[in-house]
This record gives sequence, C-alpha cells and structure tokens, in this order.
Amino acid sequence: MNVYEGSLIATGLKVGLVVSRFNSLITDQLLAGAVDTLRRHGVADGDLDVFRCPGTFELPALLRRVVASGRHDAVIALGAVIRGGTPHFEYVAGEATKGVAQVALEAGCAVTMGVLTCDTMEQALERAGVKAGNKGAEAAMAAIEQAQVLKLAAGQRGKGGRG
Repeated sequence: MNVYEGSLIATGLKVGLVVSRFNSLITDQLLAGAVDTLRRHGVADGDLDVFRCPGTFELPALLRRVVASGRHDAVIALGAVIRGGTPHFEYVAGEATKGVAQVALEAGCAVTMGVLTCDTMEQALERAGVKAGNKGAEAAMAAIEQAQVLKLAAGQRGKGGRG
C-alpha cells in the first residue's frame, strides 16, 4: 500500500497571501500568524507575496487572479466577518466561503482559507491569537501540507513525504 502525505517542510515553496483590509485589527493578526508560521517552516521572505483587497467579499476575485498567475505553490485567503444586526453577515460569509471553495477546486496549487466568521469581535480576537490560537497560522500549516501532497499526487518527488 502506498500512502501519500504532505510534509510540513516549506523550504522552496512560493506562497501568496490574499488578505482582507476590512476588520484589519483581526486580519493583520491573522496575517502575522500566517507569515510567522511560513517563515518558521522554511519559506523565504522573497517567496512570500501579500495581496490586499478591500473586504472579505472581494477575497475570491483577487484570490482567483493570484492563483491564475501560476507563481505560487500555495495561496492563503485571510479575512474576518463579524455578525452585526442585519443579514449582511450571512451574505458576505456565505459568498466568500463559496468563492474560496470554487477557486480551490479549480486551482493548480494549494488554496487554504483562514476566514473567520464570528458572532462578536471578542470571538474574532480570540481566534486571531489571543486565546484560541491563530487561525492564520493554522491556514498556513494547511497550505504547506496541501502544497506538498499536491506535488506528490502530480508525481513530483520534491519535498513531500511518502510513508
């Protein structure tokens, strides 16, 4: 039996990060967590590209363009949608999630999502590094592993693990 798994070694990977500017108190922390994780696992600063878009609703469109450039082994979507008093939250969260998923299915590289959908600012802060870890860092770890296993699935040896 052959089992293919991606390693968490990111040396040589080129990674794009698409980050929503809206709720920047949160998204800046998600970005910091993702960048720290990528660096700790071997991604060089010169192999990191950060793209900013206005809000989480706009993430999928920019994400699609970044993926289509073919310059990255992995692209990470980072955003934060916080519930308010109107149905706007459901529309933005739902469309952003569907859009990121659609891009991921069509992408020639790994695509991961670190988009928070929280009821309160307190919950968002907790998930951006205060109490409940950093979901940006988790999305970065998933991007590394997925990029490596996609290479294995395509028949490339490289940096992935096979066990």
